[in-house]
Order: sequence, then structure tokens, then C-alpha cells
Amino acid sequence: MATRKLALPPLSEQSVILEFLDGLTRGIDALLAESESAISLLEERRSALISAAVTGKIDVRGLAPSQAEAA
Repeated sequence: MATRKLALPPLSEQSVILEFLDGLTRGIDALLAESESAISLLEERRSALISAAVTGKIDVRGLAPSQAEAA
């Protein structure tokens, strides 16, 4: 079996790289959490809007174009 050489940066440089990548992943994790929270809120508002429209609490008759206007 052939011996392979692998170049590694010094430990101090590895630590700097690790801190940089940790910062990036923390930022990505925060964005994911914010996105999931926004999606959850939008789904809740969508459900409330549909419920209000179905129960007649809001009038949605004039919001959609009629079939004659759409054609």
C-alpha cells in the first residue's frame, strides 16, 4: 500500500478556521429558525383567514374576479 501525504495547516490556523465556520453555521441556524417561525406564523394566519371566510366573518365576494371578467 502506498503512503499518502496530507498537508495540514498548523493547529492555530485550524482553530481560526473552526471559529470562522462555527460563526457561519450559527448564522445559518439563526436564519433557518427565523424562516421556520415565519412559515409557522403564515400558516396560522392562512388558516385563520380561511376560517373567517368560510364562517362569513369576512366578505370575500368582491376580492376575486368573476368568471366573466377572467375570460
